[in-house]
Amino acid sequence: MAGSTFGNIIKVTTWGESHGKALGVVIDGFPAGLRLCEGDIQLYLDRRKPGQSKFTTSRAEGDKVSILSGVFEGVTTGTPISLMVENKDQHSKDYGNIATAFRPGHADYGYIEKYGLRDYRGGGRSSGRETIGRVAAGAVCAKLLQELGVTVCAYTKSIGDVKIYDFDLSERDNNSLCMPDPTAAKKAEEYLEACMLNNDSAGGVIECLISGVPAGIGDPVFDKLDARLSQALVSIGSVKGVEIGDGFAASKTMGSINNDKFRMENGEVVKLSNHSGGILGGISDGDDIIVRCAIKPTPSISQSQQTVNENHEEIDIEIHGRHDPVIVPRAVVVVEAMCAITICDAMLGHMTDRVDYIKEFYKN
Repeated sequence: MAGSTFGNIIKVTTWGESHGKALGVVIDGFPAGLRLCEGDIQLYLDRRKPGQSKFTTSRAEGDKVSILSGVFEGVTTGTPISLMVENKDQHSKDYGNIATAFRPGHADYGYIEKYGLRDYRGGGRSSGRETIGRVAAGAVCAKLLQELGVTVCAYTKSIGDVKIYDFDLSERDNNSLCMPDPTAAKKAEEYLEACMLNNDSAGGVIECLISGVPAGIGDPVFDKLDARLSQALVSIGSVKGVEIGDGFAASKTMGSINNDKFRMENGEVVKLSNHSGGILGGISDGDDIIVRCAIKPTPSISQSQQTVNENHEEIDIEIHGRHDPVIVPRAVVVVEAMCAITICDAMLGHMTDRVDYIKEFYKN
């Protein structure tokens, strides 16, 4: 299977399946000298693990991470960092009745057409558990970014048609939906409970705020910073759209409004607004980077659905087992992780953009 590696200087390769023995990630190209322990990574994995509320799957996984290589005496060595999480609570029998059916909204049909076979147990590589490797790698990159004064913070912006209005980031971790608005979180809970009563699911929007990125990060053509962020986020299962800054709303305004005007402040170039979302021409402009992505409703629902099986027979199926009625809350940390990986990789690449940077590094 091609396409399991992401990044230019820092290369992240995830591996494993939903119902295999383990999942993990190999991070190649990460610099030596960063203090790192399993606890640093576990903080992020605990945010995505299942079974933490009635709005997540009841699959009982501790998702405890093990560092297999790349760290010696608590410090990264510059060699590939390998991280692993074992699967402990697989219920593969839950998928027996749909082993040959193409589940609506899932990757089953595409896998059969591409490979001629598929792992029907929880979706195999297309399962949300694949994101364990992304989150583990993102935790490592986020720690390096902290050393550089860069913070990456994602949160739920909306679930269904319930949107946040009073933004208070300190509230994000006080509710099970990761919404930085307690009033909106309560309304979203009621919306989800109604969905669950109807054996249905919901989608939503995740927004990520990246602060402290200096101007000049990214490339102007195919590897634009917003293009790389978009690729990183659309590569997450269930993401169906990405916006930078004003995004689609920019199409409804005018240049005189959408253009961010510049001025000087304390000897620094700053902007009067941030419609660009911190990126112009594919390169960071020094402002906060704002990116958001749309998450589709969880495709595994208990309602009877029309589909086709591998024998091309039309059938009806009901999907049972343990599934999230909404993916958004657990995907928040996945979005955060992929943004951290992308920004970290781009900042390391920026170190060789100019001769004076190289001369400064190698000066005697």
